[in-house]
Amino acid sequence: MRSREAGVRRRDRHGRGLRGPLTPPQAPVSRTRAEKFDDLVHDEVRRLGARWGRELAGVEFGVEEVPDVEPWFDGPVPLGRTVPADGARPLRIVVFRRPVEARASGEQELGRLVRDLLVEEVADLLGLSPESVDPSYDSPDD
Repeated sequence: MRSREAGVRRRDRHGRGLRGPLTPPQAPVSRTRAEKFDDLVHDEVRRLGARWGRELAGVEFGVEEVPDVEPWFDGPVPLGRTVPADGARPLRIVVFRRPVEARASGEQELGRLVRDLLVEEVADLLGLSPESVDPSYDSPDD
C-alpha cells in the first residue's frame, strides 16, 4: 500500500493528472490582453512622466474598454478622451482599449498607436505640439 501525503492529490477521479495552468500566474505568457494593454499604457505614461512629470502631476490616466457613444453617433469611434476635472475627481486622460486594439494590425503598431494617442492628449492638455511633447511622435518604431 502506498502512503499519501495529506492533502496532496496527484490524480483526478478519472485517473488523469490535475488540470490547471501550465505557467505560474506571474509569467508574461499568462497575462490577458487587457493586462498587457494596461501595462503598455502604464509604460507610456511613465515615459511621458519622466519628461513632463511636474505638468502631469494632477492628471490621472486610465484605460476603459469602450467609449460611451450614443446609438446615433455618426463618426469615427474615439480612441481616447480627456475628461475634465470635477470637484472630487482630477482631470483624466482615458484610453479606450477595444477601439485601439481594433485599429492596430499588430503588437508593434499597437504600441505606436498608444504612444501617439497619449502624446496627442498630453500635447492638447499642455497647449503644445505633439512633436515638442515627444520628438518620436508619429515616427515608426525600429
